[in-house]
Amino acid sequence: MSVPDYMQCAEDHQTLLVVVQPVGIVSEENFFKIYKRISSVSQISVRDSQRVLCIRYRHHYPPENNEWGDFQTHRKVVGLITITDCFSAKDWPQTFEKFHVQKEIYGSTLYDSRLFVFGLQGETTEQPRTDVAFYPNYEDCQTVEKRIEDFIESLFIVLESKRLDRATDKSGDKIPLLCVPFEKKDFVGLDTDSRHYKKRCQGRMRKHVGDLCLQAGMLQDSLVHYHMSVELLRSVNDFLWLGAALEGLCSASVIYHYPGGTGGKTGARRFQSSSLPAEAANRHRPGAQEVLIDPGALTTNGINPDTSAEIGRAKNCLSPEDIIDKYKEAISYYSKLSEEEKIQRYSILSELYELIGFHRKSAFFKRVAAMQCVAPSISEPGWRACYKLLLETLPGYSLSLDPEDFSKGTHRGWAAVQMRLLHELVYASRRMGNPALSVRHLSFLLQTMLDFLSDQEKKDVTQSLENYTCKCPGTMELLTLPGGPTLPPVPFTKLPIVRRVKLLNLPASLRPQKMKSLLGQNMSTKSPFIYSPIIAHNRGEERNKKIDFQWVQGDVCEVQLMVYNPMPFELRVENMGLLTSGVEFESLPAALSLPAESGLYPVTLVGVPQTTGTITVNGYHTTVFGVFSDCLLDNLPGVKTSGSTVEVIPALPRLQISTSLPRSAHSLQPSSGDETSTNVSVQLYNGETQQLVIKLENIGMEPLEKLEVTSKILTTKV
Repeated sequence: MSVPDYMQCAEDHQTLLVVVQPVGIVSEENFFKIYKRISSVSQISVRDSQRVLCIRYRHHYPPENNEWGDFQTHRKVVGLITITDCFSAKDWPQTFEKFHVQKEIYGSTLYDSRLFVFGLQGETTEQPRTDVAFYPNYEDCQTVEKRIEDFIESLFIVLESKRLDRATDKSGDKIPLLCVPFEKKDFVGLDTDSRHYKKRCQGRMRKHVGDLCLQAGMLQDSLVHYHMSVELLRSVNDFLWLGAALEGLCSASVIYHYPGGTGGKTGARRFQSSSLPAEAANRHRPGAQEVLIDPGALTTNGINPDTSAEIGRAKNCLSPEDIIDKYKEAISYYSKLSEEEKIQRYSILSELYELIGFHRKSAFFKRVAAMQCVAPSISEPGWRACYKLLLETLPGYSLSLDPEDFSKGTHRGWAAVQMRLLHELVYASRRMGNPALSVRHLSFLLQTMLDFLSDQEKKDVTQSLENYTCKCPGTMELLTLPGGPTLPPVPFTKLPIVRRVKLLNLPASLRPQKMKSLLGQNMSTKSPFIYSPIIAHNRGEERNKKIDFQWVQGDVCEVQLMVYNPMPFELRVENMGLLTSGVEFESLPAALSLPAESGLYPVTLVGVPQTTGTITVNGYHTTVFGVFSDCLLDNLPGVKTSGSTVEVIPALPRLQISTSLPRSAHSLQPSSGDETSTNVSVQLYNGETQQLVIKLENIGMEPLEKLEVTSKILTTKV
């Protein structure tokens, strides 16, 4: 796979690529001192010719890009210059061996190479060599530039030889088919005798010869070959190479129109031999793309070295307006690359935008790359790769998979884009065969984006969620994602929405009663001190946390919730119960059905404390649409509560009173909050007596240890 070089410009198509690298340990200062002098020789005039060679130097270049050398010749390394330190003759063989190892990296494409040795003196340096130059130090090396010029001339000799060999191919109809790396496996078993195959071979070879001509300083010849290549490749729908031919045609035209360069380079000169006549551009009409080619110019093998007749009759150079159009056309053909290439290009674009701080733009291209992983043209879609890339886009869209991040202030980001991305995560996780992930993402969408969903979207999302949860119920467990990260649980705190939580006192008949002394006074529990600021402060905190009544072990206790259904349809809540801590508590789940957009609706949840101590109601649990949720009060914004902590006292005897007389419909005197009264009535005449039997029964589970019975007669006037 090639590594794109986004620093290239159109003029680089006419350059020969030379890599300059250190061999062994060379200080950075010394290396770049020589590299600067070497790279200063970027253009030379060819001896006995008016042509000019342009050189592009790199001190680092991925070797895998050489595989694309037939596709675009300026992308392959044709020259290698190495710099090394060697101070002893006995180290020379090892140093020279390292030089050969370095050459093997680019060996398949190298035209020539040089080794510059600094520090070695003696007999070894006196032996005449063309590929090695010896210098005593980095200061005494005046001939570096001259040796580079000789080296470039040797590159030109090889280049010219290859150009002539390609242009005068005598292999008859058997022109070799040039390929890019990923095409080689696709062309096995093709019919090499078909006209379609032969035209493809001719078109690609024409394009390749155009590249060689452009590098050799023959601008006019390159334009002709590019034009002919475009026509041949267009006729066989060879889109990738057609795009490359159009790019070469545009580059050659740019070099003609802008001799000063377009890439910010200085010192570029316009050479008469490598340019077209001034009237060439004037003859070109905007929009005229056809090329007038003499049929006799094509030999039986499709390549004719004599292109002089074609040069005179071709509308060669594109106008500046047409250059833009042809570049756009080339890009459209490049978009027909393999899916792997598209994924790589979009991913690199994403990385570039991330580096310059365009995070949302970066996320956009990464999302495009994710969709490319599962394009319809791919026989085996990569859903795991798609899912992984989609996860990486979340920060760019201000999206987090932690629901707590959405309860902090206003919503961030574009909700419509975020919802679409979440839907894509749901679908990708389902295609990965992970329904638990699908349920978690869909639950997250419903919980965090509820305010942005239309009524129809709410129905669609909940229906999809129920379809998923019938096979894989939603839980409160952490889910581990591919690659290590975990997904937090998503409690449905908005289904239903809770506005108020209130702990209820026991019914009056079950409330624990404080024992009174024989004098009828309450037993004091106050501090012996008249005033203590510390105690007052503690009592204030206690009031904020604890409620001033008690629950009793073993008795049914109640908590009232005021809830609201935000959905446009009836909401069924199953398995709704209390979440508590501090004492052992048996929650008695309830099921309820809330009307559509019900408004505040009271719901009472009950349970039985099994032990004594201080109990805290932390929240409640529900099952909605097949998703089990633990909803904590601390995570519910805007919930009003008068306190959530209450003391549970040990189980008490339960005393039931009954009489032999019928109950009275009227009370003689109102009872206080701490008393329970039973009123009976009887009608007596003056002097008449009636027996009254009062029965006291302990109906509780605890024994009654002490009982005080007193009687009091009240006289009333009739």
